[in-house]
Amino acid sequence: MKNPFWNAEQRRVRAPWRLLLQTLSWFILTGILTSLAVFAALAIAVAGGSSIPSSTDPDFVQKLTELALQDPSIGILFMVGSVLSIFLSVWLAGRLLDRRPLADFGFHFSPRWWADLGFGLALGAALMVAIFLIELAAGWVTVTGTFQSARWSFDLAQDRSFGIAILIALIRFLGVGIQEEIWSRGYHLRNMAEGLNLPSVGPREALLLGYAGSSVVFGLLHAGNPNASVVSTVNLIIAGLFLGLGYVLTGELAIPIGLHITWNFFQGNVFGFPVSGGTPSTTFIAIRQGGPDLWTGGAFGPEAGLLGLLAIAV
Repeated sequence: MKNPFWNAEQRRVRAPWRLLLQTLSWFILTGILTSLAVFAALAIAVAGGSSIPSSTDPDFVQKLTELALQDPSIGILFMVGSVLSIFLSVWLAGRLLDRRPLADFGFHFSPRWWADLGFGLALGAALMVAIFLIELAAGWVTVTGTFQSARWSFDLAQDRSFGIAILIALIRFLGVGIQEEIWSRGYHLRNMAEGLNLPSVGPREALLLGYAGSSVVFGLLHAGNPNASVVSTVNLIIAGLFLGLGYVLTGELAIPIGLHITWNFFQGNVFGFPVSGGTPSTTFIAIRQGGPDLWTGGAFGPEAGLLGLLAIAV
């Protein structure tokens, strides 16, 4: 009987346990590094003359959080901590569980890698420009303003200038694109494909199953987002296939990362659409959404509408 935990032939932990242990290590490292970001923000606030609230105050946690978030750099610190945590967890899992270097998860840097990243960035931007122009021509969106900046949800202390706010938004989506692609495609897809590569399945079919399985997980993880629905979840599973295709074809994360970053950034912070159910607070173009939800995706954003699916098809 085969050992359910250990692959003696490959001399490593079996794929399901690799996936579980890497995810647990990511959560732990995220907690540690984001906590360090909070402490750094508190130190910045105290150095600027702010005082720490009393621990006996019934609103101690809320006031401490507000104090930590007074400086706009905290958003950057949080994202840097999150990106470091995914890199560290995948590096550790690669060394200790997978028996492979970090580069094998999609980071064989070369001129071709950077060219593919540029292609992904351009493609994500171009597709979202097309969605916006179609909705504008159809009368489904109305431009209500430009260079709009409101209070960030994580910044409870004060409004920020447009330049700082849009920089934080860009860094946020840089981090989201890198994190989600390393986890969903670089680690999940690869390990699912290897774990399913059984004698009765074969490598090609295992790759396709891993490709589909990682996309299903990607879609389901967004099912709890604001304004999510069955339609938006199914569409995001398809979006997972869309994002993963570059990885399946090239073995590198350049195209998926570039595509993910600009798709989200142009969707939310350039054109003012909701991004996976979340409403952007800082946008180059502010809009009022109209038109049929079937096509536009409504409050969830273009990813839940037929226009989003058409862009994926293109």
